[in-house]
Amino acid sequence: MRVLVVSESFLPTTNGVTTSVRKVLEHLALRGHEALVVVPAAGAPSRYAGFPVREVPAIAYRQFPVGLPSPQLQGIIAEFRPDVIHAASPFLLGAQAIAAGTRLGIPAVAIFQTDVAGYAKRNRLGAATRFAWRVVRWIHDGAELTLVPSSASMHDLESAGVPRLARWGRGVDLETYHPRNRLDPLVTLLRDRIAPEGETIVGYVGRVAPEKQLERFESLRGLRGVRLAIVGDGPSLPLVQKQLRGIPTTYLGALSGRDLALAYASFDVFAHTGAEETFGQTIQEAHASGLPVIAPHAGGPIDLIDHGTNGYLFDPRFDAHLRGHVRSLVEDEALRLRMGEAGRRAVLGRTWEQVCDELVGHYEAVLENSALEKAVRGRMATPLSTI
Repeated sequence: MRVLVVSESFLPTTNGVTTSVRKVLEHLALRGHEALVVVPAAGAPSRYAGFPVREVPAIAYRQFPVGLPSPQLQGIIAEFRPDVIHAASPFLLGAQAIAAGTRLGIPAVAIFQTDVAGYAKRNRLGAATRFAWRVVRWIHDGAELTLVPSSASMHDLESAGVPRLARWGRGVDLETYHPRNRLDPLVTLLRDRIAPEGETIVGYVGRVAPEKQLERFESLRGLRGVRLAIVGDGPSLPLVQKQLRGIPTTYLGALSGRDLALAYASFDVFAHTGAEETFGQTIQEAHASGLPVIAPHAGGPIDLIDHGTNGYLFDPRFDAHLRGHVRSLVEDEALRLRMGEAGRRAVLGRTWEQVCDELVGHYEAVLENSALEKAVRGRMATPLSTI
């Protein structure tokens, strides 16, 4: 199979979209497929997983490269002649790829991953929210299939009138993120740095940006026996540092690979604060690491957390609920361990290999449906005198 992967985000930018695209490319290489990657110009590597990476013109917006419509994209598609187009979190670049595929008779699978409309809603931009959903519907209407990561996203897209939807989650690296990492001597050193008196460590991993709502951690102020650890970087870091001043907090910066796995292993509890997650990949990584997770009862976390079994879902309208759940886990080590074990069990069937095989199955179904539709159109176009 020949797959054109068009992504609004890629290396060196690190986020959920980039991670899932990298895993998809690695899996396509593992299974012997061919691929070409098209991304906004931002200093991406020329190849990834053995596949060529082509950059197209982009502009910077709030530290992110935004791919611009470019006449060279249709030329790239026509030259590569893919069987299917994979549009990752499509916006301007992805929308153009889907439209070009339609003109060339190439089906597209769109991956819904960024809650653009949620951003407008959070900023109380009522008209912008309605406009954002119209844009989402327009972009995805051209795709043969839109894959959504959670039941909440499914509901939102159905309500917005987006057709042809199916669920597709995300995988997690069960070897990199593992409870045994807690035995690593480097984790002991890290725990001693964060919590020198043996306090319970509540950790966060992710971008430090407005939509992540890290200001919710202010609700932990004065809670005894707690130390906060934040992994990540982003535009809101100075403001968050100011808001959390006086709360014992260690800022570990952006981490990846083994360093990130060891950071998870140093936590006792994982807390996610943003209420706009379409999935919640860090929740899966925390569960794989054997941690109980606390997150808002909104979006992707609803599907990932079994409330009271492997973590807690708090009402995002009341930050005091976050504080209460943290206190419960701080005061009960046995409960933390039980929930952590349950979290690990919950992700055992979600390896990237399994999830990406499912994705290839979606490609195949779309190709079969496309071939059937072409055959039907061909029969309908045949004059009766020739039958």
